[in-house]
Formats: sequence, C-alpha cells, structure tokens
Amino acid sequence: MSYIILAILFLLSGFFMKYSDDFFDEKHDLKFASIFGVFCGIASGIAAVNDVGAAYVFIAIPIANLLALKIDGIPHVITLAVFIIICLIFGIPDLSLAVLLLCIVGALADEVGHETIHKVTDNVFLNLFFEYRFVMKIVIFALAFSGAFSVVVFIYFILFELAYVFSGIVFEKFELNK
Repeated sequence: MSYIILAILFLLSGFFMKYSDDFFDEKHDLKFASIFGVFCGIASGIAAVNDVGAAYVFIAIPIANLLALKIDGIPHVITLAVFIIICLIFGIPDLSLAVLLLCIVGALADEVGHETIHKVTDNVFLNLFFEYRFVMKIVIFALAFSGAFSVVVFIYFILFELAYVFSGIVFEKFELNK
C-alpha cells in the first residue's frame, strides 16, 4: 500500500474515531456516532490488513479499550465489529505477540491514565502527559526505531493523533453549537 494512502487511512481513522465518540458522548446521537464509527472501522481495518505497523496500532487500541471497559455503547461495538470483519475477511500481517503486548500495554496505560490521573494529582506535567496520551506515542516511537516496524508508522500515528484532536475541535465548533 502506498505511503500516501496509509497516511490518509490513519488520518481518517483518528478523525472518525473522535467524531464518533463525540456524537455518542456529547450529543447522544447513536445514528451519527454509528455512521462515523463504521467509517473508522473501515479506515483502520484497511490499514491494519495492509501494514504490519498499522495492525499493531489498530489492534492494540480496541483491545486496550476493551480491557479499560471503554467500549460502552452500540457505536463502539459497531466500529469494533466492522474492524474485526475486515480483518477476518482480508487477514492481518504476521505479528509478534511481544510487540503487540507492548502496544496494548501502552494504549491501556493511556486510557487508564487519561481517565484517572486528574483525580489523583494536580501535577500539570502528568495531567498533560495523559490528557494527550503520550505512553502510546513513546511505545510506537521506541518500537519503530528499534525496527519492530517501519519508522514511518510513528509519523502516521502522530497524524492519527493530530486528526483525533482536530476532530474534537471541529466537533466543538460546529456540532455542540447547534
């Protein structure tokens, strides 16, 4: 798969993931949350079946969310189902269990930290660290530069994160003001 298409899939995954979450959490709109969830599942599924680094990222995130009990609504289940169906139909690349576990632990630490750190400390650094989910970024950076997968996957993951943040800004500006 071309670098440009893979970058676009990471961007779309991040954007649609956040938009789906915000429609579900903020507007309680199951229809639009589910539609954007389907788009997220398609984009992340296509990326995962075509690139080993994407597979690590996009498999670790839902597993971590399952473990953190964050898959808590129909749109999340629909997104996960679409992702799994694509992976089952087209197959995923061969993965190292150790690398996948590191990615899962990073994503899980981010989810738990994001939800709890502000409750246990006023430390600005720690709050920002977990607000912007830096554990997974560090894990992906270390794995990419250690050769577990392509270094460009780290850049794609940053694009995913930027799209996620941008989507939240767009949602707040256009959807919450309606």
